[in-house]
Amino acid sequence: MKHIVFYDAQCPFCYHVKKSVKRFDWNNRMKWVSVQEVKENGEYPYLEGKPILEEIHLLTKEGRVLEGFKSIRFILLQLPVFSLLALYLYLPGMEMMGARFYKWFSARRYQWFGQYEKPRLDS
Repeated sequence: MKHIVFYDAQCPFCYHVKKSVKRFDWNNRMKWVSVQEVKENGEYPYLEGKPILEEIHLLTKEGRVLEGFKSIRFILLQLPVFSLLALYLYLPGMEMMGARFYKWFSARRYQWFGQYEKPRLDS
């Protein structure tokens, strides 16, 4: 079973980050699902009521749901090339600063990078 990453397929930045991360997922540990697909088919009930368009979400293969900065940190830990950076993000105080920065950045991503008219669902 893989970790499932829920990303915004109408966000150009999010889409390109997904494509880049997939290149470094050498062990094929993650499956990427767009939040637009989730909203259409309702296949993931544990995301109901969650701000899935505001923050990246991740369902670990153990069944935990992570949001925002915690998702990013977890994703980086799965990629051998970025594992040292990920460990740095677990140091005391990093979660508080990282979560604030993530929310600040996420709230502005459409302003800075635009928004696709239709979701980009290709691999």
